[in-house]
Amino acid sequence: MGEQKFRVVIAGGGTAGWVAAAALVRHLGPNLDITLVESDAIGTVGVGESTIPTAWTFHKLLGINEQVFLRETNATFKLGISFENWLRDGDRYFHPFGSIGRALPLCDFQHFWLEAQRRGFGGALGDYSLETQAALSQKFATGDPMPLAYAYHLDATAYAAFLRGLAEPAGVRRVEGRITEVEQAESGDIAALVLEGGLRIPGDLFIDCTGFRALLIEETLKTGFEDWSHWLPTNRAFAVQSETTEAPAPYTRAIAHGAGWRWRIPLQHRMGNGFVYASDYLSEDEARAQLLAAVPGRALFDPRLIRFTTGMRKQAWNRNCVALGLASGFIEPLESTSIHLVMIAVTRLLQNFPRHGDMASFAKRFNAQSRAESEHIRDFIILHYKCNDRPEPFWRDHAARTVPDSLAARIALFEEGAAAYQEGTDLFRIDSWASVMLGQGVRPRDHHPMPTQIPTADLERALADLRAGIAAQLAKLPGHADFIARYAAAKVPAAA
Repeated sequence: MGEQKFRVVIAGGGTAGWVAAAALVRHLGPNLDITLVESDAIGTVGVGESTIPTAWTFHKLLGINEQVFLRETNATFKLGISFENWLRDGDRYFHPFGSIGRALPLCDFQHFWLEAQRRGFGGALGDYSLETQAALSQKFATGDPMPLAYAYHLDATAYAAFLRGLAEPAGVRRVEGRITEVEQAESGDIAALVLEGGLRIPGDLFIDCTGFRALLIEETLKTGFEDWSHWLPTNRAFAVQSETTEAPAPYTRAIAHGAGWRWRIPLQHRMGNGFVYASDYLSEDEARAQLLAAVPGRALFDPRLIRFTTGMRKQAWNRNCVALGLASGFIEPLESTSIHLVMIAVTRLLQNFPRHGDMASFAKRFNAQSRAESEHIRDFIILHYKCNDRPEPFWRDHAARTVPDSLAARIALFEEGAAAYQEGTDLFRIDSWASVMLGQGVRPRDHHPMPTQIPTADLERALADLRAGIAAQLAKLPGHADFIARYAAAKVPAAA
């Protein structure tokens, strides 16, 4: 008889569970015995319908056919996020994927743009982003070479089903049932899951995808939770889907209101709508009414209320348990990072996968990387709230609130000299920090001296050439809706 395979037990399905299952069986299938336990009676949160470009990379890792994925999940393309009313009512800026302008090795593009602004020309920062211009013109195409940096809007429930359709035929065993007990060994490690009816599922490594309940990582292992609500006090979200009333735009809309913000995410067959707020500043009834008043078209069901606390598990990997998705923590959905955090955690697990029971070193490395990235994302989200000119108490309190030292240092660096940076596990690029800093009203007192050395005529010519290049590329792109109809029209009819 051969050596027993290393047993991986995934507790919970949904996006997190099936992302893990599909990736593990794809890359380590011959070495693993993978079981996923989920109950049809337990619903999933399933509001994470917007992604960032790392999803494209992860799909390549899994060998996913993009057209099949788009059809099965009713997906559309996403080129960035439109932030509306965040600085003040009536204000708008766009946070694009891809690069903005052209940076030099010693000097990033925002410095050249700021110098042009100082001299009275140069237009808007978004004029130098192909993704911004394509999004606002509702144009899109894929190709080789890739003309645009993009992500997806997707139906989260359909996405989990799509990944399940990849994972089960490849060897993942799905067990239907509700977990009633988590057995621990004398060492404190998790030994097995026990289901209703008494079925016992032993394992060597357990992956907790049980959502906010965190059945394994918290209820069983008492790992602890680091609460960030003193920095990010939004703690409620209503979500509802509505009939589609317009062609899907290739971007997410994030629209600020008096006590938070609301999202609008276009799919092929419907619109996803959400309303994020802080319960200290707005009642449940008021929030629900405001959401429904803003929904375009007919709501397809009653809005669902999701309660959350922003923060992270003190250890995402504790003993022989790795927490993914909501079980590992939650950073509010403003920059669409939830699915990314699942995908990057699974990627790191694949890169540092234990073969035997001793996992402490792997866990230590995994936790350090997870913390660094989560804190970076946390800081980026806080930035949107901290810097604002809105008059409501929620926003004034945010503006007055102390921020983490790491974010305070970034804001000071940009205020003093328009400098931004990306390092290590940082998810957001220099262009992202510059876009949001400027969009949220952070005005640098100075910038790098290099652009000041360029004669005005030369700087004007260089910026005009960049704009002309973008205009030429834009002219070749078809409309977003037309491209989807040709490339990967969904199986589900509109407004089904």
